[in-house]
Amino acid sequence: MMKEPRSSSWPDLLPELLGLVLTRLPSLADRVRLSAVCRPWRSNAQLQLLPPPLPWLTLLDGTFLSTPDGKIIRMLGSDDACCCGSVDDWLFFVHRNGGCSLMNPFSKATRDLPKLDIEWFNPSFRYDSYFTKLAVPSPMQSSPGSFVAALILDGGVFEINYGLDSEPMISSVKCITRPTKRLSLPRPLPMQMSYLVECCGRLLMVIRTVEWDFALSDGPSQGDRTVAFEVFEADWSTKPGQWRCVSKLGGQALFVGKHCSKSFPAGGCTGIQEDCIHFMHDYCPAGLAVDPLCDSGVYNIRNGIITPLLSETAISPQHTGGQGCPTWIFPRDAM
Repeated sequence: MMKEPRSSSWPDLLPELLGLVLTRLPSLADRVRLSAVCRPWRSNAQLQLLPPPLPWLTLLDGTFLSTPDGKIIRMLGSDDACCCGSVDDWLFFVHRNGGCSLMNPFSKATRDLPKLDIEWFNPSFRYDSYFTKLAVPSPMQSSPGSFVAALILDGGVFEINYGLDSEPMISSVKCITRPTKRLSLPRPLPMQMSYLVECCGRLLMVIRTVEWDFALSDGPSQGDRTVAFEVFEADWSTKPGQWRCVSKLGGQALFVGKHCSKSFPAGGCTGIQEDCIHFMHDYCPAGLAVDPLCDSGVYNIRNGIITPLLSETAISPQHTGGQGCPTWIFPRDAM
């Protein structure tokens, strides 16, 4: 008698089929779960060329929010420190004693930084007084001994470069005039915030317009809402440079925040819509814990429509407060 052919088992799934499944999983958590099924799947998953996983949003209590599914991820953090920003997949912490450090929550790598004047971190500062950013090489893993800086700015555009002695130096300071095109805004005047984003070699300035809810307080409150964005590209062909209004992002999406802004490839494989701006509630002092989801969303610069940051099926997490600053973090595929 002829033996019936044995059906293939799941571990024998062809690598190309596994790759098709992975391209439809933009969430890092889902990719990790798939690779954990068995050793063959893990080995084959590491061979796939995949688009980057979707960014996460750090919440005030130190947890992470996966977008757009709304899943809460709890990972090792720092008990004596506050998260004050990020760059790619590294978080920037300021400790109670004034010390600073970088930590990669995925690889668990850490790096201590020189102490800063703790006065700048006082949460009683007005929300519009200071602007903090990190300047590091990207990816930082490829150059572990290179320059890292915490920038505390109230304005300005400059470029950090390296001299012949490999020491960091400011190579240029450029002045750009303010945009002349402005939105037609109702009275009373709303608040406007600006974000700088590098996008495919271009310097973009994103201006966000927030209507204040004056019925509850004299300033920003839980009732505030974002109503519009404008995007400008720096034009260096004139002196001083000019900001030129743009209506497309060239196949990219933007994730903007006071402490981290970054462009991200959009399209079918990532599940991210082109020409959209993802935003959070980031315009209150660190000392006044505000749910980063209460004024968050996705703004389409083509039609001006704002949609929720989380998908319709996602359950919005309960706000528990905390002293951290909400920021985007961009995990790498670590399977």
